Amino acid sequence: MSNSLEFARHGDKHNSEFFETYLGRLLEERDRIGLTDMIHEIEAMMITVEPDHAIAYIAELALMTPYHYLVTLESESHLTHILRIDLDSPDLLIREVKDTATRGIFRSLNEVYPVGHHKPYSRYMGEILRVTNLHEVVELQREREFRFFGADEVRKLELPGNIAVSKPSPYTHNIVAYMERGTDEHRVYALGLSRIDAAAQEAYETAKEMQVKLGVHTLLQPIDHLATRVYSQNREVAILEYLSWSSYYYWGSYDINNQNSSTNVTKSVHYNAESKSPAKVFTANNTPYFVNHLDGLPSPTETFVRNYGPRLHHIAVGVNDGETNGEENIDYVVKAIAEQGKDFLLDVIGSKEEGLKQIFSSASEHSSLIIEYVQRFGAFDGFFARDNVAELTRAAGADASLKELEAAARR
Repeated sequence: MSNSLEFARHGDKHNSEFFETYLGRLLEERDRIGLTDMIHEIEAMMITVEPDHAIAYIAELALMTPYHYLVTLESESHLTHILRIDLDSPDLLIREVKDTATRGIFRSLNEVYPVGHHKPYSRYMGEILRVTNLHEVVELQREREFRFFGADEVRKLELPGNIAVSKPSPYTHNIVAYMERGTDEHRVYALGLSRIDAAAQEAYETAKEMQVKLGVHTLLQPIDHLATRVYSQNREVAILEYLSWSSYYYWGSYDINNQNSSTNVTKSVHYNAESKSPAKVFTANNTPYFVNHLDGLPSPTETFVRNYGPRLHHIAVGVNDGETNGEENIDYVVKAIAEQGKDFLLDVIGSKEEGLKQIFSSASEHSSLIIEYVQRFGAFDGFFARDNVAELTRAAGADASLKELEAAARR
C-alpha cells in the first residue's frame, strides 16, 4: 500500500490548522481504501480553443514543444485534435467547436469574467488520469461525495465515452477525468470518427521542419508542470481537493512576499519524473484583492483570476541540461523561437549557479495559455527558485496583451 505521507515537506508557507489536519486525514484515507494505488499518471490534458484556431495552435505547439499531431476525432459539434509525444508522457487534446453558436458549461465558465468573456472558448479544461479499475475508483469517489457527469451528459458534451468526468471544481473550474488502461494497452479515446486532418497535418509538418532547422527538436522535454491560479481564499481547499481526486502528494509551499502570493506544489506519489506525470502547481494571492489598496501590495495573481476566472495559467516544458553553440540550452531555444515571431514576457532568468533558469512566453492568442521553459542544472534537486518565481509572477502581471484585454473589458 502506498504511503502518501512519507515524502519530505518543502517551503516556508504557513498553512492553517484546518489544512494540516485534513491533509493527513485525506491522504491516509486515500491510501487505506486503495485509491492511491488505483489512480496513476496524467494521461492527457484537455484544452479548448477559439473556433478556427486549432490548426494555428497545433502549429504553435509543434514548434514550441515536443508534441506531434496524431489524429483528429470528429464528432457532431466538435473537432478534437490529439497531440502526442509517446505513451510515457501525457497527450494533449485540443478541442474546438464547429459552430460559434455552440454553447456549454465550459463557455459559460469563461463568460462570467470580463477578459474571459472576450475569448469564450479559450480555456484549459482539466486532466484525464489513468486508473486500473474505473468502476471501483468512481464508486469510491462518489462515496466521498465527489460528483461526476452522467453518461448522457458526457455524450452531450462530446467528450470521450470511455472516461468518467467530474463536475467542474468550484475552486479551480477544472474537471478531472478517469480512464482505465493497463500499462501494456494502447491509449485510445472513444469519440467520433477518426481521421487525419489535412490542414492540421500540413501545419504540423511545416512547424516540425522549422523546429529541426532551428536545432531545438532534440532539446525539448515533455511537460514539467501545470500551474493553476486560484483566489486567495481557495488556496488550501483547491490543493486538498486535487489531492483527493488524484494520487499526488503535497510537496510544499513558498511565500513570494514581494508579489503578495504563494506557490504551492503537488507531485505524483508513483513517479519521480515530471515528464511521466507533471507536477501540479497552485498559485494564489496571500491576501484578497479588496485589501491591497490599504497596504499598497501588488496583486498580479488575483488580478488574473478576477479577469479570467480561476484556471490554468501556464504549461511548463522542460529543456535538456547542457549547451548548444556555446549557449545554455534554454537561451538557445528561446532565441530560436523568438526569431520565429513568438514573444516572451521577460529575459531568461536564473543561473547555473542558482540551479535553474526559466522564462514565460506571452499568452497564446489561441488558448490564452502561457508556455514556460525551465532548464535545471546538474544535481539541482529543488523544484524552483524563489527569486525566479517572483520575477515570473511580476512579468505575467505586466503582460501587455493582458493589459489590453483588461482595458477593453472595462469599456
